[in-house]
Formats: sequence, C-alpha cells, structure tokens
Amino acid sequence: MHKSIILSFLIISIFLSACSSKKTISYSKKTKLIKHKKIPKKLSKNINYKTKVLYDEYKKWLGTKYKYGGNSLKGVDCSSFVQQVYYNAFGLYIPRTTKEQAKIGKKINKSELKSGDMIFFKTGWNVKHVGIIIENGKFIHTSTKYGVTTSSVQNPYWKSNYWQSRRILP
Repeated sequence: MHKSIILSFLIISIFLSACSSKKTISYSKKTKLIKHKKIPKKLSKNINYKTKVLYDEYKKWLGTKYKYGGNSLKGVDCSSFVQQVYYNAFGLYIPRTTKEQAKIGKKINKSELKSGDMIFFKTGWNVKHVGIIIENGKFIHTSTKYGVTTSSVQNPYWKSNYWQSRRILP
C-alpha cells in the first residue's frame, strides 16, 4: 500500500508538471525585461506613442472591478493590471507582485515622471500599490473603490502615500 501511494504521488506530480505549458520566468534584482515589440518614438507630432497605447489599454480595462488576486476583465488587482498593461501595450514581461515590480528598472525621482513610468505607494503598514503614469501627473491603476481608473499624483491621498517611481521603458 505504501508503494501505491508513492507511485500515485509521482504520477500526479509528473502529470501536473507536464500540463504546465506556460513559460515560467524567474526574476531577480537584475531582471532583464523581455521585449518583443519595437516601440516607435512618436506616433504623430501631437501625441506620444506610449501615451496613446496606454490610453488604448486603459479603455479596454475601464469598468473592471478590483479583485485581490484577480487577473482578468472580471476583476483585477493593481499589480496584475500593471503587469498586463505592460505586456499588452509594450510586449514586456514584468513580475506579478508589487514587491517584485518595485525592484525592476531604474529608480527615478518623482519630478522625472513621464508616460509609461511605474509609480508606487505605501498605503498601509505592509501594503503597497502600483500604477502607471499616463500623462501630466495622471496615472492609471485599479482601486478597491473604483476599479480601473485614473488618479492624480497631486491628490492629497496619493501625494502623502508616495513611495517611489521606476522606469522600465526607453
């Protein structure tokens, strides 16, 4: 009987590992981002390409409710939203969690923020929040109250909870 339990465990382990066809990517502090789309500098004279594709992604997600651990249009949390926007808009694979996202790219000053930069907040003792700058001090993110939305960096709540900013796009 003991051998049958071990054999069953091995078969299930092999089956589960064989069913996982998704490519696993591990991240470290020195993560290299995988880029598969070329990003033109500008789409037109009036609008920056990054801003346009970020607005396009925002429109797709608008109305999506916040769901802790969620990763779809049925419900999404802040880090999954950011991860999916970077992949869909720019073809970049970034880590899934806010904690890991806060380690990639180049740390920049708040005064240097531009379209496509990640912005991080400490909203509780051990709670972090992330969004993406879209333009002129506005960022896209998903909030527990409004779902996917835009907010201003100058809003007193976000201003007082600002933590850091990171740039991963050229």
